[in-house]
Amino acid sequence: MQGRFFEDLAVGDSAGMTRIVTAAVIEAFAEVSTDSNPVHLDAAYAEGTIFKGRIAHGMLSGAYISAVIGMELPGPGTIYLSQSLRFRRPVRLGDAVDVRVTVEALDPRRGEVTLSTVCEVDGKRVVEGEAVVLAPRREAAG
Repeated sequence: MQGRFFEDLAVGDSAGMTRIVTAAVIEAFAEVSTDSNPVHLDAAYAEGTIFKGRIAHGMLSGAYISAVIGMELPGPGTIYLSQSLRFRRPVRLGDAVDVRVTVEALDPRRGEVTLSTVCEVDGKRVVEGEAVVLAPRREAAG
């Protein structure tokens, strides 16, 4: 499985995916992350919060961003250096989360790629941020 080498990337390149958030997804994420905050898992509790219902873990959207970076752009072999995230709106059960990462800058000396990272639901941003990663180099793969 091979993604894209640093040498093949250009500013403006982008990749994405869409994922539907279900109760099973939220429950699985809670199990793996050990974050069992009742706002994610308990409908009665969540009704009494500012969200008026269950919401997905913010880091679930972060994990979707990581999946695009690790599997598509740049892809397998990519190493995270940093990720900033700003949570703008909640993600709710049944939402289709559209994830997009876009190459914003390339540092050939370091092999670093700066990516804008965005998640949207119904065309509205729910998460935005920036990732800096090391992309695999062609000569290292040979």
